[in-house]
Formats: sequence, structure tokens, C-alpha cells
Amino acid sequence: MAQIILIVEDEVEIARFIRQLLEKEGFACLHSHDGNDALRQVQTHQPQLVILDWMLPDIDGLEVCTRIRKAAGTYDPYILMLTAKGEDFDRVIGLSTGADDYLVKPFSPIELVARVRALLRRSLRQEAQGQVYRTAHFTVDLDRHMATQQVHGRVQELELTTIEFDLLATFLSHPGRAWSRAYLVEKLWGNDFFGEERVVDTHVARLRKKIELDPKQPQFIKTVVGMGYKFEDED
Repeated sequence: MAQIILIVEDEVEIARFIRQLLEKEGFACLHSHDGNDALRQVQTHQPQLVILDWMLPDIDGLEVCTRIRKAAGTYDPYILMLTAKGEDFDRVIGLSTGADDYLVKPFSPIELVARVRALLRRSLRQEAQGQVYRTAHFTVDLDRHMATQQVHGRVQELELTTIEFDLLATFLSHPGRAWSRAYLVEKLWGNDFFGEERVVDTHVARLRKKIELDPKQPQFIKTVVGMGYKFEDED
């Protein structure tokens, strides 16, 4: 797996412990030491999950949580709040600001991993239900399994294979985000896939032929050297 998790924790040892724990489980982790940096990283890297400490040196975790939820756009990560406060009143406050789950320090490593996996599984299930992704030139309707592209002011339906459709939908779900080949394999084929990650390159090449004016100089699906791909579509 290659879901991105942002750890917002000002205590270096705790942050290091969480990062090592989650990276051993196959997650890609980022770290912020304060709230303002966390907000910047959320916008820049668009993590699927934010592990957010309650007490931070500048703006506290509750305010960070509130600002993430109020941010413009459709991007909306899951938030797991960490705190040393264990009273029911504090729990209610944390969840009312938009946190999805709440874990009290000190916590069990097993429980932390279980909470993280539960939230991310929920995310993957919900992405596939009733979702329509739109960018400047593309629309993907998951319920209708239909993809369209606007070319010279005219909307045309794209004839895509199932893998090409799922690949385009994944790209449109977070435009501008860099996707590793490993994550795309997990997203498209699941845990039962035992082939080479480079199989993604073949399907990207086929998709480019269907949506790019010049597949050799792609406008939409850009290669991220040493990692994978990202999708860009601006007016």
C-alpha cells in the first residue's frame, strides 16, 4: 500500500515512533511539527489520513482540524486525533470539530495501526459509491461507468477498458497528486496481484493514446521520474 499519512506531532520521539510503526506497515508518511506547517502539507500533498496531535506549539489541533474541514474544494482527508486528554468532554469537542476518530495517549501500537487501517478501508469503500469526478476537460461518473472528455468545446464519450476507466478515475480523484506505481497497482488490482509494477506503464500508455493530442508529449498524464504519474488538467 502507498496511502499517504501526515503525522502532526511536535514531540520528536513520538512522531518518529509513529512514523516507523506505520512505514513498517507499508504506509508513506510525512511529518509536521506544528499546525501551520500541517495545513500547508495537507494542501500540497493531499494525504488520505492526518494523525493530528491535540496540543501543538502554534495553533492547536482543534483549530487545524476545523480549518482542514472548512478548506475550499472537494479534498477531505480522514483525521485521527491524538491527545493526552481522556475525558468524555474533550472527546466530544474533538469529534465536533470534524475529527473522524480519537485516540488517547499513551496508546497501543496495535490499536493505532488498526484505527488507521479502518479509516483507510472506509475511504476506499466510499470512493466507489455515487462519486462523480470532474476537471476542466474530463468527467468520470462511477455509478454510470462513463467517462467524457471536452475537446474543442465538444463533449465526447471515451471508450475505455475497465482498467483504463479505473485509472482515469483514480487520477481525477486528486488532480495534481503524484501517484506511485505501487499504489496504483494496489488501487487497481488489489492484494492478489503478483506481477511487475511496470504493468501500470502499459495501461498509462494506452490511456494516453485515447486522451492526449500527442501521447509522446502528454498534456494531462505527466510522468513523475522515479515514482509514477500525476494528472494535471487546468483551464
